[in-house]
Amino acid sequence: MLNVLRPAIARVMTPLGRVLARHGVSPNVITAVGTLGTVAAALWFYPRGQLVWGTLVITFFVFADMLDGVLARLTGTGSTWGAFLDSTLDRLGDAGIFSGLIVYFILFDQFILAGVGLYCLVSGALVSYAKARAEGLGLTANVGIAERGERLLIALVAAFLDGLGVPYVLAVALWALAVASTITVIQRMVTVYRQAVTQ
Repeated sequence: MLNVLRPAIARVMTPLGRVLARHGVSPNVITAVGTLGTVAAALWFYPRGQLVWGTLVITFFVFADMLDGVLARLTGTGSTWGAFLDSTLDRLGDAGIFSGLIVYFILFDQFILAGVGLYCLVSGALVSYAKARAEGLGLTANVGIAERGERLLIALVAAFLDGLGVPYVLAVALWALAVASTITVIQRMVTVYRQAVTQ
C-alpha cells in the first residue's frame, strides 16, 4: 500500500539528496544515522510515556530509510552491501520501536499490552524473515496484508494518538497488528509451500 507513495516521497526528498550528494555523504551513513536515531528516540521517549515527542522524532529518522535510497540513486552508489545493510538495520529499527513501547507498557502496568507488543515484535520479524528466506531459496513471498511500512505506520500513528489522549487506540492498533502479522506469516508460508511442491 505504502509503495504507491514512494515515488512522491522520493521526489520531495530529491533536493535534499542532491545537497547531501554534493557534500559526499554516503547512503550507508544515512541508513546508520536513521536507525540509531530511531532506536535512541524510541528507547528514550517511549518508556517515559512521551509518546507524542517520541513518535515525532522517530518519524523524522524513519524518513532516512527513504532518503538513503534517493541518495544512492543520485550518486550511483547503490550496492549489494548497501541493500543488505538497509534491510538488516530496518529490523533493528523496528525492534527499537516495539521495545520502547513494551518497556512503556511494563512501567505503566499494562502487562497484557506488553505481551501483545512483544508478539508484534516477534511476528513482524517473522514476516520479514519468511520473505528473505524464500528469496534465499530462489522462491518468492511477495504477499501479505502487513508489510513493514504498514506496520510502522499503524504503530506510530496509534502511539501518537495515544499520547494525545485518544483512548484505546494503541491497544486496538497492536491487537490488529498482531492479527495482521500472523495472517501475513501464514500467507507467505502457504505461498512458499505451493511453489516448493511444484518444483
